[in-house]
Amino acid sequence: MKHYSMLDLAPVVQGQTTAQALNNSAALAIAAEAAGYHRYWVAEHHNMIGIASSATAVLIGHLASVTRTMRIGAGGIMLPNHSPLMVAEQFGTLASLYPGRIDLGVGRAPGTDMATARALRRHMTQDDSFPNDVQDLIAYLGDMPETAPVRAIPGMGTHVPVWILGSSLYGAQMAAYFGLPYAFASHFAPALLGEALEVYRRNFQPSASLAQPYAILAAGVCAAETDAEATYLRSSQVMAFANIITNSRGKLPPPVENVETRIAPQVLARAQEMLSCSATGGPATLKTQLGAIIDRYQPDEVIVTGMIHDHAARVRSIEIAASVLQEFCDPV
Repeated sequence: MKHYSMLDLAPVVQGQTTAQALNNSAALAIAAEAAGYHRYWVAEHHNMIGIASSATAVLIGHLASVTRTMRIGAGGIMLPNHSPLMVAEQFGTLASLYPGRIDLGVGRAPGTDMATARALRRHMTQDDSFPNDVQDLIAYLGDMPETAPVRAIPGMGTHVPVWILGSSLYGAQMAAYFGLPYAFASHFAPALLGEALEVYRRNFQPSASLAQPYAILAAGVCAAETDAEATYLRSSQVMAFANIITNSRGKLPPPVENVETRIAPQVLARAQEMLSCSATGGPATLKTQLGAIIDRYQPDEVIVTGMIHDHAARVRSIEIAASVLQEFCDPV
């Protein structure tokens, strides 16, 4: 494994404001850089009261401004919500401000409900334009001729790395066909992880930007000094996922003891299945659980995520995770 990285959903916790959530993300990014994380991604979600990263490019700019060397990017931009030219201009601007540090992961899902998707897109079509949009985006970020009728300014010539994100075989096939790096959303949809990675690696076609396949695996992590404390802290995320399943979304709830007694068994089972690609515990337990995931799937990189109600506990969680993940990385 080459690197370990971080995905931040900028959670808004019960009892706090969106402004506090964004400040927490900035503080967490600073801590992640100090702990050796290679990249720090934020994700586009809309109309979700518990997630503050809807204006993803704006947040990326802020996070890049408070860090120095860590790569900052989108994990990802939901490309059907935007024109490729606008995305290229936004990320071209970011790359011009923070050269060599910006990543652009793109996904095909709306990142929200359909009513909000309609409000975002203005015009909904049945056509799947995602492959063409990705090609257009890469072209806008590439070396376009001066005679091109439409150019991304800023954007052209920045060659911002474009990643394909996905939770199904579609994204794996597409990333392989275009010769792009691939990140699988196993932190909430692990069912097809193994098959998707196999499809991606088997069908990969080298491109101008990537000679060999490069795959990121996303894993949930909740670490603490003891297994019991980590299990307690993780209950917030379990309840959050249960709320998603029952369509009762809200801000991230505080942790509780015996969370399994507070959630209907069938809902709990679904939540636990969604969160099954994860590691929870103290350092020794975390090493065992993350080691099993890494040994099984052999990712080039692991990107960890985890929503914890208490900010200080979340910072400590990523510090413990870093100390464990460092042991799995190849020597520099």
